[in-house]
Amino acid sequence: MTSSSKANIPFSMDDFAKALEQQEFDFSTGQVVQGKVHSYDTNGVYVEIGGKSLAFVPQNEVGLKNQINLEQELPLQSDQEFLIIKESNADGQVTLSRRRLAIKQTWDRLAQMQENKQSITVRVTGVNKGGVTVDAEGLRGFVPRSHLVDKENLEQLVGQILTVTFLDLNSETQKLVLSQREAVSNASFGEWELGQLVTGKVVSIKPFGVFVDLDGTTALLHIKQVSQSYIESLSNIFQVGQEVKAIAIDVDEAKRRLSISTRVLENHPGEMLENMAEVMASAEDRAHRAAKKVLGES
Repeated sequence: MTSSSKANIPFSMDDFAKALEQQEFDFSTGQVVQGKVHSYDTNGVYVEIGGKSLAFVPQNEVGLKNQINLEQELPLQSDQEFLIIKESNADGQVTLSRRRLAIKQTWDRLAQMQENKQSITVRVTGVNKGGVTVDAEGLRGFVPRSHLVDKENLEQLVGQILTVTFLDLNSETQKLVLSQREAVSNASFGEWELGQLVTGKVVSIKPFGVFVDLDGTTALLHIKQVSQSYIESLSNIFQVGQEVKAIAIDVDEAKRRLSISTRVLENHPGEMLENMAEVMASAEDRAHRAAKKVLGES
């Protein structure tokens, strides 16, 4: 049979049916499809997606809310996107979901925000021993106690709106862990400038330096930046909770790192060790001279 004679064979109904079956086979779970709302049913909505049978959206898969008006959520003849959650049955009917598509899109959007190092606002919905649960654009998230600004009065946070950033996001395990403390730190980091006099409280003392909290931003006062004289042990000089005034000597916004110095405030080597109270009391008067040293000005 020649190619020309093959081209003249009519396209039979059987061929058409097989073509439809092949098209149905192309619909797979997890696929996003475009459809036109066809009709309503007591249990859901029928949608035309191009198959041999109308696809079906169960009532509980229409949207994120429990109580939904079908006419408002999915108007007749409107074009919508849906997620296939069950492949075609014996009748060729595919099961769709708008709810799961919305959840998937939200996870994707939050993942993009995490990649761009953006913050998000959430509403506190509950409290447990480890922290607070939050509503993050319809998803359930968690903020550990250690990553809250107010770690003590958790019950008072319920219903409040918090600005948070991402610690851990995994759509497959439905894990969303957030931090208010880091969001506050990120927002305030841009306020710091080289040579600026800062005031904070000691939060941790290590052999190599002292960590100082500056309204949500943690700065490092390295042992070599405490005094011009040798220091054997920082624990003999500082206490946790102690107020410290110092000069910002390194502001690295890319690495979120802030280094400070009390050494540049000294009038003579060892003054911080001999009379720290005087250095702190007159820090404002010494700050201009100290800033010029840091900035390399004469």
